[in-house]
Amino acid sequence: MKIINDERCVIYRKPGHPERPTRISRTLERLRGQRDLSIDWAKPLPVDETAILRAHSAGMVARLGQPHDFDADTPYFPGIGEHARRSVGSALAALPAARAGEVSFSLMRPPGHHAMRDQSMGFCYLNSVAIAALEALATGTKRVAVYDFDVHHGNGTEAILLDVPGAAFFSIHQHPCYPGTGATNVGDNCFNFPVAPGTPAKQYRAVLLKALEGVKKFKPDLVAVSAGFDAYVGDPLAQGALEVEDFHWLGREIRGLGVPTFSLLEGGYSEDLPELILAYLKGINGE
Repeated sequence: MKIINDERCVIYRKPGHPERPTRISRTLERLRGQRDLSIDWAKPLPVDETAILRAHSAGMVARLGQPHDFDADTPYFPGIGEHARRSVGSALAALPAARAGEVSFSLMRPPGHHAMRDQSMGFCYLNSVAIAALEALATGTKRVAVYDFDVHHGNGTEAILLDVPGAAFFSIHQHPCYPGTGATNVGDNCFNFPVAPGTPAKQYRAVLLKALEGVKKFKPDLVAVSAGFDAYVGDPLAQGALEVEDFHWLGREIRGLGVPTFSLLEGGYSEDLPELILAYLKGINGE
């Protein structure tokens, strides 16, 4: 298993903000201390602006360097543009690993799936998964599916991939919930699976499986997973009911697609995040 990380991603912080450095630092500690998975650690790749500009406008990218908050949830930090680029570079490192048949996971912050073509929002500055999906299509992959199980709808990914030939987006998320989108399907290639707050885990699993059936029908050559762990019963930002074993189960189900797959960390704000990630990694690795 390959895990991509650059520890500079823990440098920036805002006191009291849920998207905090310990999400990564405590997960690194847990993964380095476990003995069930054999991990090959790797660094993000350098990022070509061409890859970023497939997903984002030049003005939006330039805005990353301007010292003003993006919205109430998305503060400006010195160097946030470089932090966001390293998250993108981590996704772009996970892509060739998946193509080579490796299980790969990008363990970075900031997350990305709320970032729109022209706007950073929702803790997200650049949309790493959308950039990686478009990079895959531009470099020979015919069909790419993005499977997003973060509890919040991946509105940015949807907007960027909408009606892009060869791409499909599948999102399972709580609704109503931030950002308020994702109630219905959009275009011909964006499929939404809203779940009511407090839905029991057994029913939530059924929706996750329904979305995976959609992925199978799409017949992708590559699957990119926006792996958010905030549908967990103990997460403070939503009303999910999933337990640790549900994320292990989901990893195994995604592995069962039999398609080259890479995963990127999105949300997940509970103290148990390291255990949730480890459970998912064991599942997707067939453990």
